Amino acid sequence: MSNLISRIYEKIIEADKLLENIIHRTPLDKSRTFSNMTGAEVYLKLENLQKTGSFKVRGAYYKISKLPEENKAKGVIAASAGNHAQGVAYAASMANVHAKIVMPVFAPIAKILATRSYGAEVILHGNTFDEALSRAFEISRMEDRTFIHAFDDEDIIAGQGTIGLEILRKLPNPDIVVVPIGGGGLISGISIAIKKELGDAVKIIGVQSKAFPSALESIKGIKVFPKQRNTIADGIAIKKPGEITSEIIGELVDDIVAIDDDLIARAIFLLMERGKTVAEGAGAISLAAILSGEIDVKERRVVSVISGGNIDFTLLTKIISRELVRMKRLVRIRATIPDRPGALSELLTILAQARINIVDIFSERYDVRNTPYEVTLEIVAEVPEEEKLEKLLSRMKEDYEIEIITC
Repeated sequence: MSNLISRIYEKIIEADKLLENIIHRTPLDKSRTFSNMTGAEVYLKLENLQKTGSFKVRGAYYKISKLPEENKAKGVIAASAGNHAQGVAYAASMANVHAKIVMPVFAPIAKILATRSYGAEVILHGNTFDEALSRAFEISRMEDRTFIHAFDDEDIIAGQGTIGLEILRKLPNPDIVVVPIGGGGLISGISIAIKKELGDAVKIIGVQSKAFPSALESIKGIKVFPKQRNTIADGIAIKKPGEITSEIIGELVDDIVAIDDDLIARAIFLLMERGKTVAEGAGAISLAAILSGEIDVKERRVVSVISGGNIDFTLLTKIISRELVRMKRLVRIRATIPDRPGALSELLTILAQARINIVDIFSERYDVRNTPYEVTLEIVAEVPEEEKLEKLLSRMKEDYEIEIITC
């Protein structure tokens, strides 16, 4: 291994001791559900349960704690629209260092309030992250504050690498470790910690969104076509990995795959329903890759790093509804019935007997496709399983004109 990797490994050992009683030693949970779904032993490293809701506090605290006292006195600054902001804010407060965080004006209000709650001064600037970053650099020069990089820094990488040590303490012999890649700090640190101990006996596989496959393209030389325009995995929506992280990924990471948002949304939903845990898009993407079959995990011990859980509730609501619709557990039924007293009651009785819960119901008397003696209903209903839906439709079609308009 290179001198860079050996040097960072020594820092990982140091960071692991320093972070004791500062961070949560997050669980490595063996999932029976996901193991059965994949034919593997699937373990979830739940960094969504970390302080501030993501792994970022590890590297931030280690970096800040190592600053000379004169630098600590001048304070630190970072730019972020999400998890890095909260990680730096919390770490700085724990180290009694003043922090300024520049966030784009579009940053979610929940993340702005969370960052402020950890004691940081939040500056809203620019419509894009790049504009916020430029402002952070400007303030860093003007006030002589230390800039805390989100990923391309040896100390940041070392702090994140403590996750690798924790994995090995609970599972000394994993076959595959799957890690999200944005700028590359997380996978770099984990790769160093695990590969230093196990070498080629373990495979480290990175996962990116198809909207931002920067490491896959720049490091592995694999072009992704067509690309998505946006992604729900905003935490890893990075245009270019770092210089330090690119070197480490190129040497230690065995493979990188790119996953689309449909698979990420499904993983978020399954983690909630079956795993009883909330993950953001970037946090769920490693599990999405495992469930997709893009990675051959059958009969292997595989670790999925769930890197964060700071998902916007509005987005989460959309994902839940969308997945229920996709699975035909939430359907919209259009029914044409006679426009007479008792007709609606008869239809609702059929639904009640099938134990179908009605979420919403609309009527349209003035649809020109109907005769003057008919009314069209649109019923939004919860269905426990697809087989029950098919039986219900079969029963309803005996008496009514029925159409599924959302499924």
